This record gives sequence, C-alpha cells and structure tokens, in this order.
Amino acid sequence: MAGQITANDLKIKGIGAIEQVVTDEREVIITVRGKQKYVVLPIEEYNQLREFELDAAIQEAKRDIAEGRYHTGSIEEHIARVHHV
Repeated sequence: MAGQITANDLKIKGIGAIEQVVTDEREVIITVRGKQKYVVLPIEEYNQLREFELDAAIQEAKRDIAEGRYHTGSIEEHIARVHHV
C-alpha cells in the first residue's frame, strides 16, 4: 500500500516529508484538501510504467495495421482528413 502525506506537510517539511514515508512505502500519495491528487514513485517504477504504456501503444498500432485501420497518402491529404473529422 502507498504512504500518504498532505500538501501542507510537503510545503512545511519539503522533500524530507516524502523521504520519511518512502522508508516504509515505495509510493507516496500527496493529498490536497483531503483528496488524493499526486503520486510520487521511484524513478525505476515510473520508467517501467512508461515502458508498459509504450508497449501497449505498439500492440494497438499493430492491431490497427492488421485490421486495415490506417490511411496512406500525403501530409496534405492527412491534414484535410483530420480537419474534416
């Protein structure tokens, strides 16, 4: 489970507030006025999440190509098609 700190604690204590929570938890949720607003992750986890997103986008593009959901043509044709959608 993720640790949690308030935006006010972060404002007062700075990065020390995050470091204190990170010793127990890998993720820190920052709340603003009682609502969860931001998440702080170790950079390795963030990079892994970005990789997963990119892998999913590649798979989606491959499916689109396999199913014929793509267009060929000039840049001008593409711009015209996009503006008329």
